[in-house]
Amino acid sequence: MRIGGFQKFSLIDYPGKIACIIFFSGCNFRCPFCYSSELVLPEKVASHPVLDQEKVIDYLETRKGLLEGVVLCGGEPTLNQDLPEIIKPLREMGYSIKLDTNGSNPDMLKKLINEHLIDYVAMDIKAPVDDEIKYSLATGGFNDIRKIKESINLIKENLSDYEFRSTLVPGIHSLEDIILMAKSVGPAKRYYLQQFVGGKEMIDNRLSEVPPFPYEGLEAVRKSVAHLFGICQIR
Repeated sequence: MRIGGFQKFSLIDYPGKIACIIFFSGCNFRCPFCYSSELVLPEKVASHPVLDQEKVIDYLETRKGLLEGVVLCGGEPTLNQDLPEIIKPLREMGYSIKLDTNGSNPDMLKKLINEHLIDYVAMDIKAPVDDEIKYSLATGGFNDIRKIKESINLIKENLSDYEFRSTLVPGIHSLEDIILMAKSVGPAKRYYLQQFVGGKEMIDNRLSEVPPFPYEGLEAVRKSVAHLFGICQIR
């Protein structure tokens, strides 16, 4: 297991909780709009510093009662077969666990759910889940939408706290795609439409100059699908 980063404090990444964030290196997606190439691309992962797992655990032991939750993100955390083993001591310390995932590993997701190791899941929906070609385009090659659908169902059927979210990139997504993505997961508890922000280094730097969707268009889409969700917001 490679821990590629650790943020000691966050008020925004775990809804309703004071949390820290553990970033895992390695990902099976190559989303062209991803900002975290140092955690994704093998050549960058190889040269990126690795944090000592025991030091992270020891630090969290000292923060009991001050922090409430731990967010596991990446990269893609579920690629680590020993992920349950890093969560168990955090559970024993009393931390709530939030998992950020691309949904490509429903077997690990099912294991974490069945062993009561996660409390909240945020799953990224990259494209309409019935369209293998568009999913492959948005993920840099992943098109096993059966696994994506299985993860969606696992989350909705087994967890009371979860969200789905989509980063929306003009040229990769259309407004119609956004409607289809919402219908892919709805009805559900929460769905967030995330505005793409250019001007940063990403896996495909040609996208850095792409402007975001006009807010008015996104808001019209949001209103058209909001009835499918308890919460549906642009952020």
